[in-house]
Amino acid sequence: MFRFTTIKDYHTALLAGSMSCVQAVDYYLDQIARHENLNAFLEVFAQDAKQRAIALDELRTQNKTTGASLGKLHGVVVGIKDVLCYQGHKVSAASKILENYTAVYSASAIEKLLSEGAIIIGRQNCDEFAMGSSNENSAYGPVKNGLDPTKVPGGSSGGSAVAVQSDMCMVSLGSDTGGSVRQPADFCGVIGLKPSYGRISRYGLIAYASSFDQIGIFSKTIEDTALVLEVMAGEDEFDSTVSSKPVPAYSKLIERKEIENKLKQSKLKESEEIEKENNPKRIAYFKETLFHPGLDAEIKTKIESYFKDLEAKGYLVEAIDFSLLSYLVPTYYVLTTAEASSNLSRFDGIKFGHRTKE
Repeated sequence: MFRFTTIKDYHTALLAGSMSCVQAVDYYLDQIARHENLNAFLEVFAQDAKQRAIALDELRTQNKTTGASLGKLHGVVVGIKDVLCYQGHKVSAASKILENYTAVYSASAIEKLLSEGAIIIGRQNCDEFAMGSSNENSAYGPVKNGLDPTKVPGGSSGGSAVAVQSDMCMVSLGSDTGGSVRQPADFCGVIGLKPSYGRISRYGLIAYASSFDQIGIFSKTIEDTALVLEVMAGEDEFDSTVSSKPVPAYSKLIERKEIENKLKQSKLKESEEIEKENNPKRIAYFKETLFHPGLDAEIKTKIESYFKDLEAKGYLVEAIDFSLLSYLVPTYYVLTTAEASSNLSRFDGIKFGHRTKE
């Protein structure tokens, strides 16, 4: 029976011949059908995914003879939020306005995934034009949380989060303007990363607010997230805002850090208490956030309890003032709605979108 834990373990099984890409795709197609009630996918690319899986299995057999290496994401089954262009496939931003639009090119992030052997299994539901935080605002119906279908999954990338949560794919791509990856990841109990602005090219991402938007990643482990980021990050001639900084081997950095931690572990136990006595680590938090009336009482209690545990271990935990907290959300909405008005004006029915007969 197919079972996925991490990309690294999956690749080990593929190379050992105990698993195949076809088996993986069949498993996830079955999972998508089984969890249809969650409404995470707007369209499943079943035929495409099966054909690519067959081709990748054949390639792996050939590579055993030639000694060639596999792509970093060989056979990795990925779902994409319905705001990312994938050539020859529909992309609608979960809106009836773009209901029948077919992408004429692929987003740079998608191209990079495909070049490393990924399998795109389908497009995932989201709040319409990525505007929302509950995934109840899709023109194709709300997404349900796999842990409790009576609860929302968060948004706007709710379908992408639920797909990973409920084992409908190994990894999902979302987009994050003001929390649209991080918040649903939290609601669904999976890893969600919004990379620094410009780390991943936005070319082929339907824009909400261009100076905030960033393609993000959902997975079940930090290691898998690091590997996918490593593949997608980097310069792109089609995006002038993308960072030109070198892309570290994020996945290797994690492995190296784990080795270093194991080597240091025994020494740390001996020196940790001395260090804390002589130079205790200081942890700061914004006072206005912990004592904000909008913070859930149970969460506040848990955080305060955690602070006490840290203090008992020798850390200094201090509150600091941040008087600008109340201005953050209003400022965000002034900027993002202005940018959204500009970006969405292109969907006027002349070149893109629905044109009313009236």
